[in-house]
Amino acid sequence: MIYQDFQGLKLSALGMGAMRLPTLAGDDSQVDEAAAAKMVAYAMDHGVNYYDTAWGYHSGRSETVMGKLLAEYPREKFYLATKFPGYDLSNMPKVEEIFEEQLKKCRVDYFDFYLFHNVCEMNIDAYLDPRYGILDYLLKQKERGRIRHLGFSAHGGLPVIRRFLEACGSHMEFGQLQLNWLDWTFQGAKEKVELLARYGIPVWVMEPLRGGKLASLTPEAEAKLRALRPEEPIPAWSFRFLQSVPGVTVTLSGMSSLPQVEENIRTFETERPLDSREMETLLGVAGRMLESNVLPCTACHYCVSHCPQGLDIPRLLELYNEHSVTGGGFIAPMALMAVPAEKQPGACAGCRSCEAVCPQQIRISEAMADFAARLKA
Repeated sequence: MIYQDFQGLKLSALGMGAMRLPTLAGDDSQVDEAAAAKMVAYAMDHGVNYYDTAWGYHSGRSETVMGKLLAEYPREKFYLATKFPGYDLSNMPKVEEIFEEQLKKCRVDYFDFYLFHNVCEMNIDAYLDPRYGILDYLLKQKERGRIRHLGFSAHGGLPVIRRFLEACGSHMEFGQLQLNWLDWTFQGAKEKVELLARYGIPVWVMEPLRGGKLASLTPEAEAKLRALRPEEPIPAWSFRFLQSVPGVTVTLSGMSSLPQVEENIRTFETERPLDSREMETLLGVAGRMLESNVLPCTACHYCVSHCPQGLDIPRLLELYNEHSVTGGGFIAPMALMAVPAEKQPGACAGCRSCEAVCPQQIRISEAMADFAARLKA
């Protein structure tokens, strides 16, 4: 196992994420504890010492299950991370209540790592609202030794992350980002990594395989990669990409089976970053994947001045592209929660005034109608 230095600690470069544990009969709220115990045992035996859970994973069962499984091991043998669930605005006044319950669920006296969960457009105002005192409370827990290291995770756009860091960056010791070779340009992950670097904040990675979507590719794409590294499994390319990104410390993988744990640990026995040719080839594969799924909006904003509804069309198309590439998911709907109803995709009048001035000749009205329909589905 590769280990990374962090403030005097040796953290396994591969962390076990507990968002996609094996389940019973396909019910996300029913974790297969016997199967999960075998996964944790194998991970422990092979050097994984970082375990990540959260309040909402597996309908609230993840923290309980991980607490039970990790209680079988000496506390000094693992680092445990969980998060304050600010993705639900109703939780904002409950930081003390939730934190105390998390300690009980996880059967620990302290958390090694604790995060502001999912800083995004929808919750940034509440996270920074002094009425809730979330940062102040968490800093007090850190003073008491019940939080060893404080950080944040973010699915939001670069402006939101920048705003959060301007307010809280001096207290953040690590930042968890959705980072993979597809989102390097598509979600602006490169710029987010660079922003954290300016603050001196190391990167924790989530969604390295984009929910498994990068574990297998088209035959043509896989052939290009195998021509360069015949022995490298396709999922391993995602991890080798991350080994090539400066600042990456821990890569979390939400593994669902023992074979996945075994394969990922084999990958993290060695550090084999990509050379320039391999990186160019991989990012070229990403570009071709996006070409067939992404509308070519350049955010020139010509359309905005011609929209009688005053819609932020470039931003809506950006979210539409995200929703299309992901095949749904929560990121676009979550971001739209911060957008008034009269500025949402469904508010498009279909007048096509925007299309008359679009240099890319995008059928914007059709995209808005399709987006609105997908959001209702």
